[in-house]
Amino acid sequence: MENRNKLLFELRGITIGNINENCSLEEIFQNETLRPILKSNNNLFIASFKNYINKHKSDFKALSVEKKLGFIENAIQRDIKYRNALKGMVLAWFTLSEFDYYITNSSKLNKRMMNLLIERLRSQVQLFESV
Repeated sequence: MENRNKLLFELRGITIGNINENCSLEEIFQNETLRPILKSNNNLFIASFKNYINKHKSDFKALSVEKKLGFIENAIQRDIKYRNALKGMVLAWFTLSEFDYYITNSSKLNKRMMNLLIERLRSQVQLFESV
């Protein structure tokens, strides 16, 4: 198990964002765990959303930028099956101790996780032009 943890930390990279004594435990988890996971798996999330567009909205490229941004947010916030798939993609990168912390704080952490994913995809909306 220790080998898995070491490998996960090596693959995910370092903490992203500032951590100080004023940070909440959720913010620390976000910066030490969620942000590195989302960053290291960015290409997977991009591919996943391209697939989502192909299956649900063939005229995505015809939408205005504002509607594209809304589509991204709506897909992640309202499509429970897709949301759960994204959560699973993130949770697979947790260590056991991180998972233990997650299950006791899942509501708050799910909100942070999905908001981070929304912002990540929205900031790369131009990558979905070719879909």
